[in-house]
Amino acid sequence: MELRDEYQKLVHVMMNTPRVAIDNAMSPTATVVRVNSARKRGMLLEVVQVLADLNLRIQKGYISSDGRWFMDVFHVVDERGQKLLDPALVSLIERSLVGETSLSEADGGADGSGLAGLTALELTGTDRPGLLSEVFAVLRDLECNIVEAKVWTHNARIASLIFVKDIHTGSPIADGHRIHRIESRLGHVLRGDHDVRSAKTAVSSPTLIHSERRLHQLMFADRDYERLSTTEDQAPSSSSQSKPSVSVQNWAERSYSVVSVQCRDRPKLLFDVACTLTDMDYVVFHGTLGVDADRAYQEFYIRHVDGGPISSEAERQRVIQCVQAAIERRASVGARLSLKTPERRGLLAEATRIFRENGLSIKSAEITTKDGEAKSEFCVTDTGDHLPDRRSIHSVIEKIGEEHLTLSEHRAPWSYGERPPAAEAVGSFNLGNLVKRNLYYLGLVRSCS
Repeated sequence: MELRDEYQKLVHVMMNTPRVAIDNAMSPTATVVRVNSARKRGMLLEVVQVLADLNLRIQKGYISSDGRWFMDVFHVVDERGQKLLDPALVSLIERSLVGETSLSEADGGADGSGLAGLTALELTGTDRPGLLSEVFAVLRDLECNIVEAKVWTHNARIASLIFVKDIHTGSPIADGHRIHRIESRLGHVLRGDHDVRSAKTAVSSPTLIHSERRLHQLMFADRDYERLSTTEDQAPSSSSQSKPSVSVQNWAERSYSVVSVQCRDRPKLLFDVACTLTDMDYVVFHGTLGVDADRAYQEFYIRHVDGGPISSEAERQRVIQCVQAAIERRASVGARLSLKTPERRGLLAEATRIFRENGLSIKSAEITTKDGEAKSEFCVTDTGDHLPDRRSIHSVIEKIGEEHLTLSEHRAPWSYGERPPAAEAVGSFNLGNLVKRNLYYLGLVRSCS
C-alpha cells in the first residue's frame, strides 16, 4: 500500500511539474525556452507571465496544447536584444517556470508578494484631466503614504492600483472605519460631477495581486473596450486614429476560432493578449508568434472553456474589441517624464498638481519607492489627448527641478493597421507544421519541413 501511494505521488508530481529546457545553441540570435507539461487551464498565461515579469522579449513562438499535453517554444532575448547568457538568470527562469520559486522571492517581483505589509487600493472610473492629482491629494490629506502605484487609462476610463501605508507608523491600514473613509473620499473624487458610469473603489490583499494582471481585469470588468458615445462624437485624438489589426474567423472542420493579430511589436504584447483571452474564458490550443523588423504577428486557435468556438457575430466583434483594447491599454501615446527624488510626504500630490496646472494630463503612471527614494514614470498628453508642446514640458521641469524631472521621450502614435512586410517569420499559420515544429523542439522527431 505504501509503495503504491509513493508511486502515485511520483506520477502526480511528474504529470503536474512542467519540464523546462533553456537552449542557447539552437538559435544564433535568441535563447530558446521550451516548456512541456500536462495541460491545465491558464498554463499559457503562467508561462508568459514569468517571461514578461523578467522583461524578456519574445521574437518567435509556437504553442500547442491539444490532448493532455501542453507544449510551448519561445525564442526570447533580453531588453538589449541579446541572448540570455547569465547563468543566474537562466536558473531563475527554470525555477520560476517549474514552480520552485517566485520572482517576488528573488527581487520583490510583480506578483504582489513583495508588497506584504501594505494596503492595496483598486480604483476605476471615468478619466479626466487632473484626476490623478486629486486622488493623490486625498491620500495625502488622509495621511496615506504611497509606496507603489500603477495607473492605466484607455477609452476615457482609468484603472489604478495604489499600495499605501500609514504615514506615521509605516503599517498597513487595517482600521475598518478609516478604510471606509478612504473609500468614500476616493469614490467621491472618481465620480466627479459627470460620471456616466459608476466609479468603483475597493481594498484588496496586495499579496494576491499581480499588478498588471489585475489592471487588465479591472479594465475588462469596467468594459473599457466599449467607447462612450461622448468620445465617439469628438474629433479623433492621436491615440485613437489607428488600432491594432485583429481578425477572428472560424475553422469549422476543427471547431476552432482563429484570432489573428498584427501590430507594432513591443514588450509584454503576448502577455496582454493572453490575459484578455483568459479573462474572456477562452483556451488557446495552438498558436504561432513572429516578429519581422518592428512588426508583430500572432495567431491563436481558441475555443471557449465549454469546448465550442465563437458562435455569433456579436461574440466575434466583442473578441476583436477586447483584444484591441488589451494591446492599447499599455501603449499610451505622449511624452514620457521620469521623476526621481527623495521620498517625502505629499510629493506625488505636488508633482501631479504642477502637471495639471500646466495643462498636462496623465495617461499612465508607474510609481515605486525604495530605500527612501521615489521613482516615477509618467506618460502625459495635453488635455485633448495630443502630444504636449515643449513649452509646457519645460515649464513643468523648471518648476519641479531639472535634477529631479527629466523628459525621456516623445512617443508618437503607432500605425497599428499597417500590414507587415511578407516574411517567413510572420507567414500564414499551418496547424500541421506547428505540431511538427513542437515535436521537433521536444526531441520527438528529427526535423520538420
